[in-house]
Amino acid sequence: MAHIEKITGKTGASYRIIVSCGFDMNGKRIFKKSIYRPEPGMTERQIQKAVQRAATDFERAIEQGYSLDNKQSFAEYAEYVLSLKERTGVRATTLDRYRDLLVRINAAIGHLKLADIRPQHLNSFYKNLAEPGLRTGGGSATVKIDLAKWLKENKKSRASIAEAAGISAATVGVAVKGEPIRDDKAEAIAAAMGKKVAEVFKVEKNTDPLSDKTILEHHRLISTILTQAEKEMLVPYNAAAKATPPRTEKKDPNYFQPETIGAILSALDTEPLKWRLITHLMIVTGCRRGEIMGLQWEKVDFENNHVKIDKALVSSKSKGTYLGNTKTSDIRYLNLPAETMNLLRLHKRDQLRLQLANGDRWQHTGFVFTTDDGSNMNPDSITGWLHDFSRRHNLPHINPHAFRHTVASVLLANGTDIVTVSKQLGHASVNTTENFYSHIIEENKAKATKCIADVLLRQKA
Repeated sequence: MAHIEKITGKTGASYRIIVSCGFDMNGKRIFKKSIYRPEPGMTERQIQKAVQRAATDFERAIEQGYSLDNKQSFAEYAEYVLSLKERTGVRATTLDRYRDLLVRINAAIGHLKLADIRPQHLNSFYKNLAEPGLRTGGGSATVKIDLAKWLKENKKSRASIAEAAGISAATVGVAVKGEPIRDDKAEAIAAAMGKKVAEVFKVEKNTDPLSDKTILEHHRLISTILTQAEKEMLVPYNAAAKATPPRTEKKDPNYFQPETIGAILSALDTEPLKWRLITHLMIVTGCRRGEIMGLQWEKVDFENNHVKIDKALVSSKSKGTYLGNTKTSDIRYLNLPAETMNLLRLHKRDQLRLQLANGDRWQHTGFVFTTDDGSNMNPDSITGWLHDFSRRHNLPHINPHAFRHTVASVLLANGTDIVTVSKQLGHASVNTTENFYSHIIEENKAKATKCIADVLLRQKA
């Protein structure tokens, strides 16, 4: 039975939990100790309940052999877990996002020992995240100098600045036009220019509270780290599993109606062939941006009218743009309609002309979509181009991911089985597809019920 001692100090009361765990070689009783510190604002009754829970958890942990005297802080262990993730092939973009989230997490609980973390610590952290003024990004920036003039005077191209900044040339183009861009993109451009962001851009910070979705991202990362600690028997339980993060409202995926797709296709007729083909491929395949940009000519089968999707171009802050596996490391063979195959043939012809014009300057990357010298394109450039395209043609805002949702919706609405849809989109499992498109699946179930009734129950002579 755990023994609890109340300790009163200058900073308030804490509770020492003592558990006996046998005898040493000399017959001396061994004791393990832990300290519980109540959260500010707790009532006496809440404190007593929390202390008893902590004592029970501590005693159980000792019985099960957990190493609760581990001295690692959460911040130290988090770095270890991220190194494990990196070794197991987690994408650089995912790791970058983890490190961004850890800035706030470590500021709040990074100093705590793993075994000292309680659900109350996490609940307080989530509450603080919901306060205004905590955003470190999400603001906008507009150039306050003549960026086009600076590029000309310094003999720099948009592409060279984009490459140095690790962003798309399209984003640099938006900045040159004097249109707002994200504040982190502005910082990257300024750094590539060798200047401070305040010298080049007027930045307006977003002081809105973090969204429930973003707070939930913090919670999930904490849970991932503590789950690993639980597996390695460094903590008796995952405190995040007993915490109360915000709930996010599930939103139906955004997809285009057929008439909108028709308007997009009509507007594409006047656009450059390369961009017409990129958009066309997203419409008919539902592929991700990186999968489109990672497509190589050797993966295009002109004889059988299909493409092999097994790689994706990935853009990350830490590694730049590189060719990696698809999001789920899957391999998909996607059949293409004749219209798309014809565009691919025309585009290949144009690319060969461009290659001949460049001569030795041409970079033989083998990518279907390249810059003017044959080098790979940043996947972000698709988002930038579609933004400008929709504005030029007075179309609704076009989110590249909406094409994936549109493909899924069309297939499901027309009776394609969910396994085929899941494979078409490259989802990790059928469950992912079911969760995303549950509303369409339910509609199809209702249609199926009506069909059964019409065919089997309403056939009386």
